[in-house]
Amino acid sequence: MGIKTYNPYTPSRRNMTGSDFSEITKKTPEKSLIASKRKNAGRNNQGKITVRHHGGGNRQKYRIIDFKRTKDGIPAKVVGIEYDPNRTANIALICYEDGEKSYILAPEGLQVGAKIMNGKDAEVRTGNCLPLSEIPIGTMVHNIELMPGRGGQMVRAAGGSAQLMAKEGKFATLRLPSGEMRMVPIECRATVGVLGNGDHNLINYGKAGRKRHMGIRPTVRGSVMNPNDHPHGGGEGKTGIGRPGPVTPWGKPALGLKTRKAKKHSNKLIVRRRNGRAIK
Repeated sequence: MGIKTYNPYTPSRRNMTGSDFSEITKKTPEKSLIASKRKNAGRNNQGKITVRHHGGGNRQKYRIIDFKRTKDGIPAKVVGIEYDPNRTANIALICYEDGEKSYILAPEGLQVGAKIMNGKDAEVRTGNCLPLSEIPIGTMVHNIELMPGRGGQMVRAAGGSAQLMAKEGKFATLRLPSGEMRMVPIECRATVGVLGNGDHNLINYGKAGRKRHMGIRPTVRGSVMNPNDHPHGGGEGKTGIGRPGPVTPWGKPALGLKTRKAKKHSNKLIVRRRNGRAIK
C-alpha cells in the first residue's frame, strides 16, 4: 500500500493524505458473504445514548470473515483483494476447490491466484492457517486464537503481527504487537504472515468531514465545558481541572487508571506486560 497526496485546491486538501489502494484488485464485494448493518448511533433499546461520539456515517455492509479457518485439507485459490469498511486491514476473497467461497484477512504479499491451505498438514507459508504446534519458532503470525476452535481474536489490525517465541508443553509463547509476552494453548490456530495495509496509520484525514463519513461525531475536551456538563468544566479562562487526576463525565477516574482485575484468570498466561513488568 502507498500513501496518496492531493493538490491543495482547498485548505483541507493541503495536508490530506489517503490510501492509493494499490493492493486492491476487486472492487465489488461477494453478495453471498455480506450482511446488512443496522445503525443505532450509540443508543440502546430505550433510545438513550450509551456510547458517545457515534452517529451519521456512510452506509456500510458487513463482510462475513472466516476467522476460524477450519476447512482443512482443501486447497483454496485467492480470487481477489478487497477493501473492507469495517476494519483497517484489507480482506481476501478465496475459493476452495469444492466451490465454497469465504473472506479471510489479507496478509502482506498475498497475490491473486495464490494457493492457500488450512490445517496441520499445510505448509508454513504466507496465508496458510496452522496450529501453533506446527509453526516454527520465530515465525510472524496473525489472527491468533485464544482458545482452540474459538476463532482468531488477537492481531487482526492492519500491519499487525505477533512473533512465536517459544513452545513448551501445552503452551506457546507469543510476543504481541504491544510488546506483551503471552502464553496461548499450543493447539490454537494462527495464520502465517504479517497483515497488509501497514501504512494505514500514516493517513492524515485532513478535515472533520472525513471522520463524519466514518460515523464518528466530534469529541470535545471536558475542560472547555460548563461545570454542569463535565467535572473538568468551569473556571475563568484556561484553568486546571481542579482535581488530583482526570475523570470521566460521570466522575470515574480516567487516563491511566488500571481496570484489569487483579485476580483475572488469564493473568497466569501473561509472562510480561507491555510496560515490561511481570504479572505478579
